[in-house]
Amino acid sequence: MVQKKRLAAAFAAVLAIALTGHCAAAQQHSITVFAAASMKNALDDVDAAFSKTSGVKVVASYDASSALIKQIDAGAPADIFLSADLKWMDYAAQKKLIKNDSRVNLLGNTLVLIAPKDSKIGNVIIAPGFDLAKLAGDGRVATGDVKAVPVGIYAKEALQQLGVWTSVEPKMAMTQNVRAALILVARGEAPLGIVYSTDAKVEPGVKIVGTFPENTHPPIIYPVAATVNAKPGTAAYLAFLRSAAARTIFERYGFAVLAKPTS
Repeated sequence: MVQKKRLAAAFAAVLAIALTGHCAAAQQHSITVFAAASMKNALDDVDAAFSKTSGVKVVASYDASSALIKQIDAGAPADIFLSADLKWMDYAAQKKLIKNDSRVNLLGNTLVLIAPKDSKIGNVIIAPGFDLAKLAGDGRVATGDVKAVPVGIYAKEALQQLGVWTSVEPKMAMTQNVRAALILVARGEAPLGIVYSTDAKVEPGVKIVGTFPENTHPPIIYPVAATVNAKPGTAAYLAFLRSAAARTIFERYGFAVLAKPTS
């Protein structure tokens, strides 16, 4: 009986070691990407292409850049951080959460004013003093939280530059990320919204009614970097993001590719 118990214990120990090794191997064949919510459709396609060519599984988590980097700061396991603005990547660098030598400005985007697809609002000329508050009527203007979410930060800056922030601020409906604002407009719960052009492109329930001039807000730049705890295989993924194959996908979704190609 004692011998059987010893054999059982030994077998259990060997099995535990084998399972641990299997899990470790599985982790080496997957990477975790924390990316801005506006990246979802395009990055899902890029990740699928990368996995097909490399055999490495990509697990992506999408939300506002501010929320994601705070999760990483709190210990969430991520190999890649892809932000919708420079501010939160700078924050990551200051907190020593990323490998600075891996940081690249990957993509660019455009800020637009949207309305539900069946809205009677036509093309709007966005210029200094344009009456956005009047245009919204009794409704609200949806965008990300102007204090933290990149699209909201860009939106507030633009509205301030145009001289209309004070009048429209009471009408702002601020959401946890850009896709939440997009949904409010698509459902008709908000008559207007401020999002990225790439968001409007993937949502059939909305239409673009105006484009914010580039000189009204800081350039919309998406930087990407490996985290300090990134797996060794992460470099291959970063290189793929700058490949010709990835460029084709990003451009198809309306992003401007800023990074120099790797192939």
